Amino acid sequence: MKKAILALEDGHFFYGYAFSGFDKKETGGEVIFNTSMTGYQEILTDPSYKGQIVVMTPSEVGNYGTNPDDIESEKVHVNGFVIKDLSSISSNWRSTKNLQQYLNENNVIGIYGIDTRALVRIIRNYGVMKGYIGIGEISPEEAVKKARSVPDISELDLVSKVSHKSVYKWDEGTWKWPHGYIKPSEKRFKIAVLDFGVKRNILRLMVDRGMDITCFPHSAAAEEIIDFKPDGIFLSNGPGDPSILHYQINQIKRLITTDIPVFGICLGHQLLSWAVGGKTYKLEFGHHGGNHPVKNLKTGKVEITAQNHNYATDPDSLPSHVEVTHINLNDDTIEGIRLTDRPVFSIQYHPEASPGPHDSHYIFDEFLKLIEEVKG
Repeated sequence: MKKAILALEDGHFFYGYAFSGFDKKETGGEVIFNTSMTGYQEILTDPSYKGQIVVMTPSEVGNYGTNPDDIESEKVHVNGFVIKDLSSISSNWRSTKNLQQYLNENNVIGIYGIDTRALVRIIRNYGVMKGYIGIGEISPEEAVKKARSVPDISELDLVSKVSHKSVYKWDEGTWKWPHGYIKPSEKRFKIAVLDFGVKRNILRLMVDRGMDITCFPHSAAAEEIIDFKPDGIFLSNGPGDPSILHYQINQIKRLITTDIPVFGICLGHQLLSWAVGGKTYKLEFGHHGGNHPVKNLKTGKVEITAQNHNYATDPDSLPSHVEVTHINLNDDTIEGIRLTDRPVFSIQYHPEASPGPHDSHYIFDEFLKLIEEVKG
């Protein structure tokens, strides 16, 4: 363990100890917090966290280690990882590496010994801000200066860094004990996935429902997707500010003029909002965690959801042919929309959860039902 410092652009700083990423020595990014009690490996490997330093709110992290199955992409994407206490024990029959080994393997700086309660209160009171982590003897003045020099996340094209560069197939379903990940034999509908940084469990849940998944890079043109002749189109999650992704927004505008069902999650939802004529705005400290209540306005039911986003759809910007379908009960922000004149819908939260909760798995059934209705 080595002495480390975490500094925020507003002048706050915290001393702690680095437990990984010693060769990297320093990192920067937008500092956000996540309230999930479990699922740190899924959080670390979620491409939507690219460009961010993630602060975990549980008092102890790392107590069940890591394993090669519970990952949402091929590597860790967070810029840095901040926890209160690092567990000295990794107790789980599936664990193959402890958290320290895993982060070192991915060359990501992790620090512990931070007063995360105080840090979270600062973010809640003043909003997300740029931060810097340095390992070694670094003065607070120098650390704060470096935090202020970190590029603003709204200026960065992060999607291009996490999207796959070429078209690829996906045929792995969800994990079932004792067999592991299942590969269903039945394939009913062709789905074109626009990969802006897609989580694997989203793909797995669609495979479970008999969907034949082909993923296209973020740079794919609308005509390429249409020429593929899919039965459905999926707009994936991903990192960063949707308003700068002009090319992707224009391609989605073209896609929703067809009769092909379109379904979006998180960044895909935000891009769809722009494509239909709406706008998004940045939340003060975002929604990151596994305990956010969302109301389905059609059924009246409340779902406990997993969320990870810093931007939300502006309700006043939506045209008349867009209906709001879900709202967040904490702050009344939009959590879902659908077009009344096209087979198109999206949600802001993460129905695939991974590791949980699983209240919203029905969303994938709704996508399947929409495809069946259009196909006749």
